[in-house]
Amino acid sequence: MPRRLSKRPAENISLSRAGERTLRIGDDSPIRISTGHRILHHDGKCARPHGHNYEITVEVTGELSEHGWIVDKGDVTAVIDDWDHRFLVQEGDPLIEAFAQSDDTDALVILEHPPTAEVMAVLLEERMLEAFPDTVSGVSVTVRETNELCATY
Repeated sequence: MPRRLSKRPAENISLSRAGERTLRIGDDSPIRISTGHRILHHDGKCARPHGHNYEITVEVTGELSEHGWIVDKGDVTAVIDDWDHRFLVQEGDPLIEAFAQSDDTDALVILEHPPTAEVMAVLLEERMLEAFPDTVSGVSVTVRETNELCATY
């Protein structure tokens, strides 16, 4: 016979009274994506097309759903995966035309701002907040571009 952990009957426990909670994804094992980019108006080597194996961690704050979670981890990774094995460029980058001529525009993500780790963190948070249910009150994304460069919004 299964042993009940709580002395209270299960039907008396209300998840709605649990208040806001925080889900952390990727603390010990970050979500990894491989993405290319370049910083169009940079004076250094980052102006050249190159790529990184980004490590991303996410914190989602909100109320528990009837499923017992704040948000499904698959919903978090779905937003991030949209950029995996893609090339991020800023509007107006001549590479946009090059990708169009090579008939590979599906591999391109065009951003309004330079595709820095800082901008990536902001945009991923905004995309997640749009995709998640109203019970989610906050999202914090950390994008680690290298062991030396990490941005959190």
